[in-house]
Amino acid sequence: MDCSQGYLLKYARINRATGLSRNGNAELDAYVRHARRNTLWIVALLISIVILGTIAIVLGPLDLSIADVYATILHRFFPGLFSPPSELAERTIWYIRLPRLIMGIAAGFSLAVSGAVMQPVLRNPLASPFTLGISAGAGFGAAIAIVFQKSLGAGTFFVVANAFVFALFTAFVILGLARYKGATPETMILTGVAISYLFHACTTLMEYFADAWAVREVVFWLVGSLAKATWGNLGYILLVLVGCTPILIYKAWDLNVMSIGDEAAKSLGTRVQRTRMLLMVVASLVTATTICFTGTIGFIGLVAPHITRMIIGGDNRFVVPASGLLGALLLAGADILAVNIISPTVIPIGVMTSFMGVPLFIYLIMRRKRETWR
Repeated sequence: MDCSQGYLLKYARINRATGLSRNGNAELDAYVRHARRNTLWIVALLISIVILGTIAIVLGPLDLSIADVYATILHRFFPGLFSPPSELAERTIWYIRLPRLIMGIAAGFSLAVSGAVMQPVLRNPLASPFTLGISAGAGFGAAIAIVFQKSLGAGTFFVVANAFVFALFTAFVILGLARYKGATPETMILTGVAISYLFHACTTLMEYFADAWAVREVVFWLVGSLAKATWGNLGYILLVLVGCTPILIYKAWDLNVMSIGDEAAKSLGTRVQRTRMLLMVVASLVTATTICFTGTIGFIGLVAPHITRMIIGGDNRFVVPASGLLGALLLAGADILAVNIISPTVIPIGVMTSFMGVPLFIYLIMRRKRETWR
C-alpha cells in the first residue's frame, strides 16, 4: 500500500469514527488544513472562470468593452438601474457569446466530472466517457440521423435525440454486460473499448456510402462544436447537471474507499456493486446529455481529473467538484483560442481540445509514475 492509499484509508476510518475530538489530534488537524487548501483551490477556479468568461465575451469580431458586457447583462435583470445598451451589443452578447460561453462551461464541467468519477470507479487512469464508447455511440446515432434526416423530413432535433439515445444505449449495454459477467472494472473497460471500435467502424462505413453533404455534416458533428448553443439547449444540460452533480459529490466518500479496493470498501460498509452501477449510470447520463448538443469533445474528461489529482491529492470529495471546474476552465480557454486564433474562421472545439490535450496528457504520463487510486 503506497502513501496515498494509506492516506485514504486512514481518513476513511477517522471519518467513520464517532465522537472523535479534533483537539490534540495531529492527523485530523492535518486533514483540516488539507481541506482548507483544497477549498481555496476550488474558490480560485471559480474566480478564474469568471475572469476567463469575461475575456471570452469581450473578444470577437465586434469590439466590446468589459463595461459594455456587464451593463448588457445587468440591464436584463435590473432595467431601471442601468442604461440600455445598443441593440447590436445586446444581441451579440445575450444571444451569441453568452450562450456559447455557458455551453462551454457546462460541457467542460460535465465531461470532467464524468471522467473524475469513472476513473476511480474503474480504477483505470484512462477511463473516460470516450474510452467507454459513450461518445462513439453518440456519434453513430448522430451519423444515422444526419444521413437519413432528408429522406425522413426530420430536423436538427432528430440528430440530437438520436445521439442521446445511442449514447445512453451504449452505456446501458456496458452496464448490462458488466452486471451479467460481474461488475468488475476490467469488464467495463474491455466492453467499452470493443463497442467503441464497433461504432467507429459503423460510422466510417456510413460516411463511405453517404452523400458529400452528409459526410461534411457528420465530420463537423464528430469534431465537436459550440456553435449551436442556445438558451433552450442550455436548459436541458443545466437541468441534468443540477440533478446529477449532487449525487456524484455525495457519493465521493464511497469513491474514496472504493479506490483502496473492493474488499476494504465492503469492510467499511460500502455496497460496491450497487455504488459502481449507480455512479456509472449517473455519469453516463451527464455525458450523453452534453455530447448530444456539442458533439464529441475529447481529452477534457481525461486530462482535467489528472491535473486536479496532481494539485490537490486523491480525496474525491474535492476532486469531483474541482475537476468539473477545471474542465470548465479548460474548455472555455480552448474556445477562446478556437474563435480568435485565425478569426473570422472558428476552429472546431474538439480539434482545439485535442491540440491542447495531447501534449498535456503526454506530459502527465511522463511525470506521474503511480496513480492515486491504485
